[in-house]
Amino acid sequence: MMTKSRIIPALALCLLVIFAVASCTKTKIKSEPATTSAEDEARRRAAEEERQRALKEENLAEENLSQQQVAEKQQREEAAFENEDITFEFDSIRLTPEAQRLLSKKADWLMKNSASTITIEGHCDSRGTNEYNLALGEGRAQSAKTFLVDLGIDSSRVITISFGEERPLDPRQNEAAWAKNRRAHFVIEK
Repeated sequence: MMTKSRIIPALALCLLVIFAVASCTKTKIKSEPATTSAEDEARRRAAEEERQRALKEENLAEENLSQQQVAEKQQREEAAFENEDITFEFDSIRLTPEAQRLLSKKADWLMKNSASTITIEGHCDSRGTNEYNLALGEGRAQSAKTFLVDLGIDSSRVITISFGEERPLDPRQNEAAWAKNRRAHFVIEK
């Protein structure tokens, strides 16, 4: 005869086997074909079309914003290009190391903006005759152009002009003003 101490574990083992067998049996899931009314289908299609339209509008808005950001960046770069003049020593067309650095920077911009053409304006201080200053201004503009061409910029993209002493940046008559006026100024042609 079985003792109580053996009956309990045997019953527990039987229950475990019953639960294990019961959990392994497959349950059949009834599947019925989905039936939707024409009205439900029309609502679903309208919702999907609205979702697609909203997505297109969102993409278009992002694209427009991106184009606006690109245009603003281009304007800032053009302004920086035009607002950085190079300066010269008194009675000289020789490019200083700082002028060469700025011209190298301008050459990089011109390489990236291959459709752009520029005008280099040569300027002088008010000392010297008009004829001399016009020739000196032309020499300064040509010196800057030659440097850019040597860096790979097509010469047909660079126009030079001399204004001599006619367009001073600073009209005062002192060394600080004269130093500002001995310059080459850059204009991007539109």
